[in-house]
Amino acid sequence: MRQQGDRTDRRSTRGVGASLAVATLFLAVLVGLVELGPAPWPVLVWYGVLSAAAFVMYRADKVAAGKGSWRTPEANLHGIDLLGGWPGGLVARQLFRHKTRKQPFRTAFWLTVVANLVALAYLVLEVWGG
Repeated sequence: MRQQGDRTDRRSTRGVGASLAVATLFLAVLVGLVELGPAPWPVLVWYGVLSAAAFVMYRADKVAAGKGSWRTPEANLHGIDLLGGWPGGLVARQLFRHKTRKQPFRTAFWLTVVANLVALAYLVLEVWGG
């Protein structure tokens, strides 16, 4: 017989898997852009470093929330996501179950992802590829 905890665990795992898939797909597209020439290789380093930083920031905020101590301002989380850390932020949100239910944060998170992808597309099409 299935228990409620089992269903929650499965839902959490599914969210992490989907987030990892999205982040991996994005990284694969980025590698392709570098290999094909329109994007310079430092772009991979940029997204890698900022994703790692976002991951650490989300984890630290989750730990702080549990302890009732100083929290990372949401504007800082959105800022790192906007600059390119969103793949790490996406995975961290699901893995740590942090800020996954707070609707204003979720909307702002996805707006930062869209804004970052638009900026990347502009750079690829107009600056690096043009």
